[in-house]
Amino acid sequence: MSYLLLTGAGFSRNWGGWLASEAFEYLIGCPEIARNSYLQELLWKCQSSGGFENALAIVQANFKRDPQNHTNHLQDISNAVSRMFADMNRGYLDHTDFEFQAARERTVGEFLARFNVIFTLNQDLLLEHYYIDRDTPMTSGRWGGTALPGMMPIPGSAIHDQRSWAERSWTPSPDRNYGWDKRCQPYFKLHGSSNWQETHGGPMLIMGGNKILEIGLSPLLSWYHQVFEEQLSQPDARLMVIGYGFRDEHINHVLMRAIRHRGLQLFVIAPEGGDIARRVNPTDTAAIRVKSDVEEAFQRGLMGASRRSMREIFGGDSIEFNKVMRFFE
Repeated sequence: MSYLLLTGAGFSRNWGGWLASEAFEYLIGCPEIARNSYLQELLWKCQSSGGFENALAIVQANFKRDPQNHTNHLQDISNAVSRMFADMNRGYLDHTDFEFQAARERTVGEFLARFNVIFTLNQDLLLEHYYIDRDTPMTSGRWGGTALPGMMPIPGSAIHDQRSWAERSWTPSPDRNYGWDKRCQPYFKLHGSSNWQETHGGPMLIMGGNKILEIGLSPLLSWYHQVFEEQLSQPDARLMVIGYGFRDEHINHVLMRAIRHRGLQLFVIAPEGGDIARRVNPTDTAAIRVKSDVEEAFQRGLMGASRRSMREIFGGDSIEFNKVMRFFE
C-alpha cells in the first residue's frame, strides 16, 4: 500500500497560516496596495469571486497584453504577496511547539512520517520550520532524512543557520535527471515555494489563474506534476487530503483520473468533511443543480473524512484520532 499526503492552506491554518479569504484582508492593508487605487478596487471586486489569486491572474494577463501600462501593478501586487509570505513565515517562529501534545504515538511528526510521499500546494515554510528541521523523518526510524527533489540550496543564502531549510533560498538543480534518494521521504511543493528562486533569479511561485500554463514553463514543476499523477495512479494508492479546497482544476483532474481509472482511495480532513465536493459545486444553490465531476469522484473514491482540526485530532480527541488512523490499516 502506498500512503500519500496532499496539503493545502487549511493544513497550515492549524498553526496560524492564512486562508485565501484572510490573504485578502492582509493584502488590502499592504503599503504596496494602499498606494495603488487600481489594485485596491480590483481586490475588492475579486473578493467574492476567486479572491486575491483571481486579482493576481487579471494583473498578470494585463501585463502580458500591455507591459508598458501594467508593470507597476504587477510589481506592487507581487511585492505585497511576498511581504505576506515573509510575515507568515516569521510568525511560525513564534510558536513554541509544532505538536499539540507530548505522546509520541500521537504527534503530528510521527503521523507525517507514515506517508511514502508528501505533496503540498502551500508555499509557506511551516514544514521546513517544524518538521524537516527537527529531523522527525529520521528519528521516526523509517526514513534517513527528507528530500526536496530537483532542488538545491543557493550557497550563502542562509539568514542565520546554514542547516535550516527555511532560512536558505533554493533553486532548481542544473541536472535535469531529477530524482531523489529512496531512503529519504520526498517533499514535493507542487506550486513552488516562498524561498525558491528560478535560475534567472525570479521567484518560483505558481499563483493566479493560469497555474497549469505556468507549471508547463518550469521543467522542474512539470516533472513534479508528472510524479504527482504517477504516484496517485498506483493501483494500491491511498491519498489523504488535508486543508485543500478542491478549487484547482489541474489538481482535481489528476485526482478524478486516478479515482476513476486506477481505484484511488481518498480520505479528506476539512471543516466541510465529506460535503466539500458539494460545497464547491457552482450549481449547489442554483435553481437547477448539476452533479459535478468532483462529486462523482468523491462518491467513487471517498473512504472517510474528518471535519475536525488537527489540534483536535492530535490533541485529546481519541475517537477522531482513531478514525483518521484507520486510513493506514
